[in-house]
Amino acid sequence: MAAQSRLSSGWDAVWPAPAKLNLFLHIVGRRADGYHLLQTVFRFIDVGDTLHFSPRSEGRIELATPLPGVAPDADLTVRAARALQVATGCTQGAGIRVDKRLPMGGGLGGGSSDAATTLIALNRLWNCGLSAAELQRIGLTLGADVPVFIHGRNTFAEGVGERFTDVTLPAAWYLVLVPPVAVPTAAIFTAPDLRRDTPLIAAADWRPGVGRNDLEPVACRLYPEVARHLDWLRRHAPAGHSAMSGSGACCFAEYVAKGEAEAALTALPADMRGFVAQGLSFHPLLDLT
Repeated sequence: MAAQSRLSSGWDAVWPAPAKLNLFLHIVGRRADGYHLLQTVFRFIDVGDTLHFSPRSEGRIELATPLPGVAPDADLTVRAARALQVATGCTQGAGIRVDKRLPMGGGLGGGSSDAATTLIALNRLWNCGLSAAELQRIGLTLGADVPVFIHGRNTFAEGVGERFTDVTLPAAWYLVLVPPVAVPTAAIFTAPDLRRDTPLIAAADWRPGVGRNDLEPVACRLYPEVARHLDWLRRHAPAGHSAMSGSGACCFAEYVAKGEAEAALTALPADMRGFVAQGLSFHPLLDLT
């Protein structure tokens, strides 16, 4: 997923929405309003959705590719477009088509990434002129993971996921497994047995391989397929970092070489599926924010 050129950022452009992995995810507390406080490292990977936009008159927002079970008005891309209209007073409209590759309820940030790409793209296509910080503030109203995709750099995130300390990550390849379940984020964060008191660590002290995903035990209890896929990874991947991403369901293992990740993919049981992805150094639309 190559960086988007400024010369190809018009209405005919293909706009990437990459996935993210949480290399670790600690829940360190909870605010009075119920939002969880966390620490995590977000890494972008070169697999994701792609979006296409076309002009519409009279401020109309039309979604050409509604998701099963999701009303168009509730779709994050539509909500992002309308939030940008409200924030800027823009009277232009847009048609939106999403070529969906990332699974729903997978913990890869698909919906959040689509929303962020919508904000980045329409900010440029509508000539709104908002800064990245202003787009991030709009994005946070849509979901806690949206701002990091606008921020555009691999980063150590804190708060509800909106405070960033950028990190430089080594080159890596990932085998990502996709269990046949969609994990609703709310089901994990409302579980009474979720640990919410992991001690804080300083961003400067974090290194690759440090930390765990505090959401894993709950996801594995509620969704045995997550546990089965994670167990396979930890038995077959080399010693090193394997984890669930976000609130699940997807799980990943890190490899130094592409061939190693591809060999592990080939060894998957017939009833499991996954893909190999390369870690990115930055979001492909970074230059457009």
